[in-house]
Amino acid sequence: MLSITRARGFEHALEIANDTEFGLAGSLFTNDRDRVEQARRRFHVGNLYVNRKSTGALTGVHPFGGFNMSGTDSKAGGPDYLLFFLQAKSFAEQIRSRGCAVAVIRSGRCI
Repeated sequence: MLSITRARGFEHALEIANDTEFGLAGSLFTNDRDRVEQARRRFHVGNLYVNRKSTGALTGVHPFGGFNMSGTDSKAGGPDYLLFFLQAKSFAEQIRSRGCAVAVIRSGRCI
């Protein structure tokens, strides 16, 4: 089944596409490089396909995950997926030396 929605232009088409609670994958067919860059920055999907079919992420090549109700924004198969196995920790320490205060702030992830 195919659903078609009329848009007034490219900006409106992005608004329509982003006005959903889902965002697994999206496609764009264009020869306009500016539109490709706009879609890359503003199309809220986990996987964006340009000038190709809109399904078929290659296992081990394309990390896969979606936005909103289509996932957790993590990409299974990508390096950011490893963060699920880590615990975030923030560390701040103030060191006093000869009457001067020096603030040391470190942030990182620890197992």
